[in-house]
Amino acid sequence: MKKKALIIAACCLMLGACAQNSKGKENNMKKTLIVYFSATGTTKAAAQKLAKEHNADLYEIVPEQAYTDADLDWRDKTSRSTLEMKDKSSRPAIQGRCENIADYDTVWIGFPVWWYTAPTIVNTFIEAHDLSGKVLNVFATSGGSTVDGSYNDLKKTYPQYTWGEKRLMN
Repeated sequence: MKKKALIIAACCLMLGACAQNSKGKENNMKKTLIVYFSATGTTKAAAQKLAKEHNADLYEIVPEQAYTDADLDWRDKTSRSTLEMKDKSSRPAIQGRCENIADYDTVWIGFPVWWYTAPTIVNTFIEAHDLSGKVLNVFATSGGSTVDGSYNDLKKTYPQYTWGEKRLMN
């Protein structure tokens, strides 16, 4: 009887070790992607810093038509960025797609805060990709705003996704 109990105990220990090993491998396989839109280079620098911090890959959201200084003049009511931000349905065209997005478990989405929220080009990226089953985190750069409004707007606009952390980086 003692022999049988010892064999059962040994089997349980081995099964527990195998289960723990498989959990460890599963966690090691998780991948993080840093997706960012940067109009002037500030958000790009923040994305690179975040990528190092998380040992993550980088993907830049590149507008089909680059933004000029005049496009970014927020004081000009007719500038491209002003007009895009006034029209919440605006979806500026982007170059390409992130073809391997399915490989990632966590996606950080970064951008400069425009008019207290994410630029509409970020919506273009989100709507062009299936982000189901991923944890979406937000990081932003700003000269005076917090990331809270941007984060809350994205959560409200895309409630079907799992939203995680938010972070302001300057």
